[in-house]
Amino acid sequence: MAYEDISQNGMNYITLRQLINDYIITLDGDDYTANASDSAIRNFALRGIREFGFDVTSRVKSLKLDVHSNGTVILPDDYVDLIKVGIIGSDGIVRVFNQNKNINYSRQILQDSTAEGVDSPDVDDTISTTDSASGPLDIDSNLILDRDNAKSATSSNNDSYVFENFMFQGGLGRLYGSGGAKAPGSYRVNLDQNRLEIDAGNSTSEIVLEYIADEARSTNPVIHIYAEEAIRSYIYYKLCERKSTVPGGEKSRARAEYYNERRKAKARLGNFTKNEALKVLRKNFMQAPKY
Repeated sequence: MAYEDISQNGMNYITLRQLINDYIITLDGDDYTANASDSAIRNFALRGIREFGFDVTSRVKSLKLDVHSNGTVILPDDYVDLIKVGIIGSDGIVRVFNQNKNINYSRQILQDSTAEGVDSPDVDDTISTTDSASGPLDIDSNLILDRDNAKSATSSNNDSYVFENFMFQGGLGRLYGSGGAKAPGSYRVNLDQNRLEIDAGNSTSEIVLEYIADEARSTNPVIHIYAEEAIRSYIYYKLCERKSTVPGGEKSRARAEYYNERRKAKARLGNFTKNEALKVLRKNFMQAPKY
């Protein structure tokens, strides 16, 4: 998934090509990096954008994705880290799912029938699609069938231990140790197959995924103007670091300049105002009904 070029829509971003051109224009003949190729400069610029995207200038994307029939959602190509998963309520607010690390996504490795006791190197880690009772099954539906059967069995076995609240007809906090935190569903990140395992009922056909994206993978990367000078310092620092002809003092100066520009960019992008601090302090004194 490539980002749309938004450099023409707002002046708070510049493109990677513009940053590289500005860097090359400012080079002099006696600079230590004067002979650097355009491809090397671009490579270090992309690495700098990626590093800044993890710690300083994180690009947060929010997408609506369809839930497949097997209860899974394919992660985007530029996915780095998850922020939240949920569904949109009738009031337009995202109802966030809970993370459930017990959702099963194990796979069964098929063995080669031609050799006894020897695994075939040509067989991939796939799930067995044959059931002795009902014949061939779809891979994904077989997983969901196992998950649904497990849930129904747990519910039927625990009926004798569930406390029914006669005043509110039960429903909340009935089984000790089952966990609270009401949520419309749960999820588990499956990086092995690059997808999310969703457990939110059959009625959920679409979810909202909010995640940190890798800006370096976009077709036309953009850089926030607050981080522009820091990226330039990163390019110069990395180009000097690999050259044996550059003195050690210049390498140390380039490194110190880069981290100083990085600190300034992080302070500008993560500005915490006085009003925001007052809101956080006053939040504890709000009157709200206890639940």
